[in-house]
Amino acid sequence: MDDVLRRLRSVGPFFTVACGKEPPGPGFRPLDELYGDRLGPYVGEVGRRIGSGPGRVAASTAQFGIVSRLWSIALGCAVLSGRVPDLGPGRVWWRLQGAGSLELWLPEPAELPGEAPALALADSVLGNTAVLDAALRERFGVSPRVLRGNTASGLVGAVRVLTDRVPGEEAASLAAVLLADGGPLGAAGTFIHEPGLGVAFVRRSCCLYYKVPGGGLCGDCVLRTR
Repeated sequence: MDDVLRRLRSVGPFFTVACGKEPPGPGFRPLDELYGDRLGPYVGEVGRRIGSGPGRVAASTAQFGIVSRLWSIALGCAVLSGRVPDLGPGRVWWRLQGAGSLELWLPEPAELPGEAPALALADSVLGNTAVLDAALRERFGVSPRVLRGNTASGLVGAVRVLTDRVPGEEAASLAAVLLADGGPLGAAGTFIHEPGLGVAFVRRSCCLYYKVPGGGLCGDCVLRTR
């Protein structure tokens, strides 16, 4: 997977992930530790940065940031190579600097073998965030519907960037499988893909960001249709 991850850097910084035996600096810890004892302080730091305090809004925003990064890596690799990296919580390491966004590192990049790309994407990303979502529901009372909508929105965001920067419709086609009725994210919103024209998505929930001081409604927010 190392070669694919290196190619992925050309898509943009949000798709870049360090890989290899040596971390790109100190302070990296496995994501499964973040989903445990470190989750409260992490959500608190997100709340401090956005000005919401350490409650449901910060928890939703934190989850959206993590799942968006995971989709970018997994979907980007699938589009560039047809291969999907194993992004289990114990395989991905993270750190959050004093300023800037979440940084990720894969010490031993490995492919999820033997599955169609769409199924592998679901196993890789949704398998990871299932642990995070359970912790956020328990500790912060974030609705499963909100978290599912965040996950779908993060996927569509990655699709838009990849469609703009990588020739072809593979990103949108894979997302369509995941977001179709009966798919793992089918209840999250309405997804439309017109080859050559792009994608449109309206979620069936709100990420709560409008409650942040100075925040507004996201482009795919359900509240825009009400």
